[in-house]
Amino acid sequence: MSTHIAAKNGDIAKLVIMPGDPKRAEHMAHQFLDDPKCINNIRGMLGFTGRYKGKEVTIMASGMGMPSMGIYAYELFKDYGVEEIIRVGSMGAYSEKLNLFDVVLVEEAYTDSSFAKVQNNDERSVIPSNVDLNKRLEKSAKELEINLTRGRIYTSDVFYKGKENYKEIAAAHNCLGVEMEAFALFATAEFFNKKAACLLTVSDHFVTNEETSPKEREISFSDMFDIALNIERE
Repeated sequence: MSTHIAAKNGDIAKLVIMPGDPKRAEHMAHQFLDDPKCINNIRGMLGFTGRYKGKEVTIMASGMGMPSMGIYAYELFKDYGVEEIIRVGSMGAYSEKLNLFDVVLVEEAYTDSSFAKVQNNDERSVIPSNVDLNKRLEKSAKELEINLTRGRIYTSDVFYKGKENYKEIAAAHNCLGVEMEAFALFATAEFFNKKAACLLTVSDHFVTNEETSPKEREISFSDMFDIALNIERE
């Protein structure tokens, strides 16, 4: 048991698939896992451990934003011996090359947040995901015949901005779109010398103004779960 997670030692797998939404975690656990067991419901942050094709895996929510992701990733790595976390989330697209429901494999996360500076005196504004884990995700996607777009995303601290400047961010930092957790996950994984990656599904589009519904975001987006669950396990 840790400060924010009620699971006992041994309840959480070495691989954690991590959506932001607790209801999405619950839905996907019951859709994909054999005999899923709820291992956490503290603060409503649902987590389930079960088996996928005979191998143990945990699906657990991170909540919204870098502070929440930072807390749960830190405790999973430090207190439960988790070796790999794959974030599976939604993103707003900045690029005309992306369409709703496209899947993006995040190579790097850029932020204007002070998260890494405060956490570990890390001055970087761009942190990469794990190369080995990315290669395994790419192989899984290829075998499943699911197209992936690779690139950099912007991890923002703010969902509702007084002045939207997405065109400036996209141009200056070569970002495909925006989300709110990946940078904190990558920074925390590096802090513990663990592995982290991020798959994102386009849920809304800044260029075309298209968007998915809240219900679609809760129960859809299964391609990225398929990719994450079917990776080669170490």
